Amino acid sequence: MTDIFDVIADGTRRDILQLLLRRTSEGEAGTSVSQIVADLGISQPTVSKHLKVLRDAELVTVREDGQRRFYSLAVEPLEVVDDWLVPFLVDAFGDEAPDIDYPGAPMSESAAHAAEVVGRAAASAKHVVATALKRLGA
Repeated sequence: MTDIFDVIADGTRRDILQLLLRRTSEGEAGTSVSQIVADLGISQPTVSKHLKVLRDAELVTVREDGQRRFYSLAVEPLEVVDDWLVPFLVDAFGDEAPDIDYPGAPMSESAAHAAEVVGRAAASAKHVVATALKRLGA
């Protein structure tokens, strides 16, 4: 499998992922290559090349409708990045970690606060356990 960090290191691929995320949050059921070309202002062959890399890394899914293909974001593989990044944020900021602006569906303030508290606690616990296991040589 392709290293996810190599895949997202490319700025054009990150732009495509951000576009797909935005369109998903707007309720789109997929984005065509021609829409990506028009929105990002890059050539169709370039978009197709990058979409192939994103497909191979399982970061996007494709739905065929006749001759057209519609791409959607698949966030699950990005959990690897999240798992790698969170300990750095916890170590660097502790309880003062910056808020991450995610353009997903809106949440009530109380639900967002609860999710933040649970997420930080889980990340902190995971980091503590991982550190302890490293010290034990496991």
